[in-house]
Amino acid sequence: MPPTLSSLVNHSALKLVVRAGEDRLGTEVRWAHTSELADPVPYLEGGELLLTTAMKLDTDDPEAMRRYVRRLAGAGVVGLGFGVGVNLDAVPETLVAAAREEGLPLLEVPRRTPFIAISKAVSAAIAADQYRAVTAGFEAQRELTRAALGAEGPAALLGRLAAHIDGWAALYDASGAVVAAAPDWAARRAARLTADVERLRERPAPASAVVGGGDGEDGGDDRVELQSLGTGRRARGVLAVGTGTALGTAERYAVHSAVALLTLTTERSRALHAAELRLGAAVLRMLLAGEPDHARAVAGGLYGGLLDAPFRMVVAEPAAVPAPTPGPAAAPAGDTAPAAEGESAGADQDPLGSFADALEAAAARGGETVLVVPEGDRLTVLAPDGGAVVAACAQYAEGVEARRAGAAPSRDQGAAAAAGSGDLVIGLSAPTGPIAASTAHRQAEQALSVARRRGRTLVEHEQVAAGSVLPLLADDAVRAFADGMLRALRDHDARGRGDLVASLRAWLSRHGQWDAAAADLKVHRHTLRYRMRRVEEILGRSLDDPDVRMELWLALKATDASR
Repeated sequence: MPPTLSSLVNHSALKLVVRAGEDRLGTEVRWAHTSELADPVPYLEGGELLLTTAMKLDTDDPEAMRRYVRRLAGAGVVGLGFGVGVNLDAVPETLVAAAREEGLPLLEVPRRTPFIAISKAVSAAIAADQYRAVTAGFEAQRELTRAALGAEGPAALLGRLAAHIDGWAALYDASGAVVAAAPDWAARRAARLTADVERLRERPAPASAVVGGGDGEDGGDDRVELQSLGTGRRARGVLAVGTGTALGTAERYAVHSAVALLTLTTERSRALHAAELRLGAAVLRMLLAGEPDHARAVAGGLYGGLLDAPFRMVVAEPAAVPAPTPGPAAAPAGDTAPAAEGESAGADQDPLGSFADALEAAAARGGETVLVVPEGDRLTVLAPDGGAVVAACAQYAEGVEARRAGAAPSRDQGAAAAAGSGDLVIGLSAPTGPIAASTAHRQAEQALSVARRRGRTLVEHEQVAAGSVLPLLADDAVRAFADGMLRALRDHDARGRGDLVASLRAWLSRHGQWDAAAADLKVHRHTLRYRMRRVEEILGRSLDDPDVRMELWLALKATDASR
């Protein structure tokens, strides 16, 4: 315990007598300082026990004493020690009255107690308290290290940390999700801090923040500190600790030890993760090359289970494709350091990396195996069909769409949609197996292309295969083709020489049936036949050719879609 006024009064060698402020003796003393100045305030920091003999004070003036005591209290002085038998034989009543009025503890120091003895007592108590804190910190470090090296890993470390700080502790992964908490009830409290954790993750690591207390049965009036984990610019996790009051020295040592141990664990995991990414890239290349047996052999126990059941291929890219920059051509995925190793950009500048973290976190929570391969501005993922990773993709898309619509994403949607400041487009293949991996990859790429054309965040292959082809015509190149193909006919109609475009649309919609198309146009069938001959003459193409009829029909639909 740090020294207090009470501990000094109870010190048998000092013989101090309390003359005022008896109800404030529990106040901590940061230092003991001697001053005979009439105004020592400019030389004080607060928390001091000020010692004086009043050599330069007008103790006969009550108002002067009130001003003196008021100035000391305002500067944070915790107590005033008055030495008797040097300048005055007793403590002036004017000073006693002023101290009682202000509520400032006033201690009478006997003649035989030198001020240096009080300073030494305060110094010794502070040193002893610091030694106890350091000793407790080393003991906490040993316990936390043993816990971190045990079978339970971070979970056991959090339990020991919570006990040391007399509070709770929680660990968040790179996506901002709670992965462990101690005691168990703290998981609910930690989940309510997701927004604060996201804001901390957006700052370059290392970073820390203090957030206010919560309310309710799983919150309480606690004080929460957040500490980012990782040695790079991008946080690899966050540690949260909640206590009833500010952390003391011993508790601070314990938290710093926990941060160091969790950072070491995180960095070791990153090195293993980087090796897994390179292995995953090799497995993906073999699958796409039509070598499923070799892919299984390389995958081994790490990814082998993923290839034993139907999986989905996911391809994701930034919605806004960045302009190419000069430089050497990108090497194959397996020959470059994975994106997880790059630290040149902050979390808010790497939506693909954050999205990958979110998918891997979802896989970890769902007990799934997931293969993630970053390649420049593209992310390719193999995930179990119907599992947590596929669901996380859908939640991300729902969160982005909700944000675009001006609605607040749900907690699950927000955790994924907040993965980065830039939105992504995602293509999802149909369920498949290792033999058809290349087909699934093409399906995912086609779905991604459709998502980009339609302005959607996520498109599944089933939606492309089951939907109409007409939305695919909403493309600048298709519209340019359609306008060029029909321009001569539109120019003819614009000069008032007939309704060739309308007639062509009616004839094609009736599958070349003259009477039905003429009835729709309310003209004679011979008039319609004449108009179709004019179409052939102007275009220089025969309507007997089914390819020509198909191209003209799609051109009409493309121009209709753009109007």
